[in-house]
Amino acid sequence: MPSHRKQVTYSSRPNHAARSAHAKGERQFRTYDTSYIRPKRSKAPLVFAAVLAVVVVGGLAWGALTLFNSCSGTPAELLAEGEEATIVVSEGSGAQAVGSDLQRARLVGTVAEFTKRVTELGMESSLKPGTYTFAGGTSLDDIIARLAAGPEASGASLTIPEGFTLANTAARVAEVTEGRITAEDFAAAASDASVYAADFPFLAEGGTHSLEGFLFPKTYTVTEGATADSLVRAMLTQYQSEVAGLDYSYAESQGLTAYDVLKLASIVERESDPEHFATVASVFYNRLASDRPYLESDATTAYEVGRTPTADEVHADTPYSTYANPGLPPTPICAPSIEALKAVCAPEQTDYLYFYTKPLEDGGAEYHFSVTYEEHQDAINS
Repeated sequence: MPSHRKQVTYSSRPNHAARSAHAKGERQFRTYDTSYIRPKRSKAPLVFAAVLAVVVVGGLAWGALTLFNSCSGTPAELLAEGEEATIVVSEGSGAQAVGSDLQRARLVGTVAEFTKRVTELGMESSLKPGTYTFAGGTSLDDIIARLAAGPEASGASLTIPEGFTLANTAARVAEVTEGRITAEDFAAAASDASVYAADFPFLAEGGTHSLEGFLFPKTYTVTEGATADSLVRAMLTQYQSEVAGLDYSYAESQGLTAYDVLKLASIVERESDPEHFATVASVFYNRLASDRPYLESDATTAYEVGRTPTADEVHADTPYSTYANPGLPPTPICAPSIEALKAVCAPEQTDYLYFYTKPLEDGGAEYHFSVTYEEHQDAINS
């Protein structure tokens, strides 16, 4: 804050006449040779002034260096894993203030690192006031997600597994809340993506479709005051945080949008396991780029009919039949994991057009990938 100093004029004489007389006398005095009556000047003031100048310049330099280090964001030594730190976010605190608290608590390296990431995620206005306790080693994105979700409170734990559909999620919410939030209420809150698009711009591509696929699989805390709307927002906030680091460049080069990536990832999630996500994703990419761009996934029809489909059902001319319709289905068919999303963004590069999974006795599956239909048939009959 700038200091307010009293302004001092060149003369303290109280009126114009006095100042004029004083100035005239001073001019006349300068014409006289008074050197022989002036006392010899001591060198002490000069020495003192020189020392003072060194001290001032040195102090200014140190202050400038300190300011530079502060502005440039000298990284703090981060809190070790196994340790915890608590911060309090006050009402109206911005990202800069929150970042400062996090840096002092050694939860982030620099304030700039935190504020930059908050801006990248578009969550500048989403940080909620309250008391938060973080463990050392918590990732930057997880810290931001927690701050956006709100402070911890006692409540039930809601776990949404990878591959859950909107209907599965609604049923789980009803179960965890013991019916306080019904499955119907939750499904209704998540029935139209456009309702939330103003707060979550990534939903724009979803139009008026449901939020299928966007309700990110994670464990959430359901407080007594939670509503269907607040839970939907928590899941969308988590999705926003999780996908912020994805590189969509390869998918875009293949003509896919971010919403298309979500659709394809949901199919990959239901058709394979994490070990084979990237290879299965390559098969679907190759099919989409072929002369016959049909995905031919049973999983899309299973989503439509709500069970394992028959041969006739997968070939029927229905919206989610990827045998009857080329390209991707109208919406995702489940909430995919971040691993499935990453696999679609960076698939393995292969020439495979077919894959076959053979169930194993231990509950796993053996995967066979083929370039030609003949090889595929051989794999099935082996």
